[in-house]
Amino acid sequence: MKTQTLNVGLVGYGMAAKTFHAPLIQAATGLELMAVVSSNPAAVEADWPEVEVVSNLSELLAERLIDLVVIATPNEHHFPMAKAALAAGKHVVVDKPVTVSLSEARTLRAQADRSELMLSVFQNRRWDSDFLTVRKLLDEGRLGRLVSFTSRFDRYRPQVTDRWRDRNKLGGGIWYDLGPHLLDQARELFGMPRAILLEQATVREGSEVDDEFVAMLDYDGLRVTLQASTLVAEPSPRFLLHGTQGSYSIHGLDPQEAWMKAGGEPHEDWGVDPSPGRVTLNEGSDESPELVTREYPSVPGNYPAYYAGIREALLLKGGQPPVSGEEGVDIMTLLEAGRDSYRQGRWVKIKEGGSLPRRLNAKS
Repeated sequence: MKTQTLNVGLVGYGMAAKTFHAPLIQAATGLELMAVVSSNPAAVEADWPEVEVVSNLSELLAERLIDLVVIATPNEHHFPMAKAALAAGKHVVVDKPVTVSLSEARTLRAQADRSELMLSVFQNRRWDSDFLTVRKLLDEGRLGRLVSFTSRFDRYRPQVTDRWRDRNKLGGGIWYDLGPHLLDQARELFGMPRAILLEQATVREGSEVDDEFVAMLDYDGLRVTLQASTLVAEPSPRFLLHGTQGSYSIHGLDPQEAWMKAGGEPHEDWGVDPSPGRVTLNEGSDESPELVTREYPSVPGNYPAYYAGIREALLLKGGQPPVSGEEGVDIMTLLEAGRDSYRQGRWVKIKEGGSLPRRLNAKS
C-alpha cells in the first residue's frame, strides 16, 4: 500500500451498512469511508455529510483511489458484486453469508487467490461479549469435558415485513440470516462437524420463508444444538453449556447491536455486558458433589476489532484477515448441507469434519 490510510467504498445503505459497517469503518484508525453506493442519498448524507454518494457499483469501481469495497447488500447480490470488485482490483469485504451458494463462494475465493487480493466475510458475532466469554471458559477448562453445547439466537418479530429477508427469494429466510452467525461461532470453537441435521419451520402467519430452525452438529463426543426463532418473547439462554465439572448459561443478546442502532459509538468501556452469565461448578468430588453457582465475569465485546484486523491484514504483506474467504466457504458448505438435510429428512455428512480441537478432547 502506498499510504497508511485505506479508502473504503461501501455498497448499500440498509440496516447492516448503517448500523455496523459505516460506523465501524469510520471508527477504525487508518480507514476512511470515501464513497457509498445508495439509491437513497439523503439517508447517507444525513449520517455522513462528508462522504460521496454514487448511484451504482460501476461508478464506485471506477474510482482508482478506492482500496477496499465493502458489500452490504441483500444476499443475492453478494456474488456478482464481489466478483466485479475483485475483477476491478479491489480488496473485498462481504457481509455474511459470503454468497448464496457453495459454488459461488468457491469461485470468489479462487478469484481472490489468483488476483492476490483479500476476500473477507463480515462476521461481527465473533466479537460478541458472550461468545468471547464462552471461548475463554472453554480454554480454561472450567467445565471439564464439554458434553452439551446449545446456542440460541431468538427475537420477537411477529410482524412479517416487506424487507428482502422476509421474501421468498435467494438468500431469504432465517437460516441464511442468523444461521451463518451460529454456524461460524460453532466452527470457531469446535471446527467443522462430522454431520449436520436441520429442521426448519414457518411459524408466523403470512410468512413466505423459514423463520425458525433447529440445527444439530455432530462431533466426536459432543452434540451441538443451534436454534433461532422470530417468535420468542421471553429472553432465552443465548448459550447453555454442560460439562463434566459444571455448567454455564447466559441470557439475552450481546448489547453492541442495540447500542449501535441507538447511535452509540465505540468508547473506552465499549462492549461491557451489564448482564453477565452464571457458572455452576462442582467444588466437591464426583462421589460427593457440591454445586456452587456464581456470576461469571463477561469478556467485553469488541466489534471494532474486525475492521482493525482488516486494516492490519492489508498493510502487512501476506497478512491474514480476521475472517478469511476460506472460512466463508466453510460456512456455505454447512448452510447448503443443512438445506440438503432438511429436504432429505436425514443427517448429512461433512467431509473431513468431526474431530474436536485438542483442548476440548480431554476424557476427564
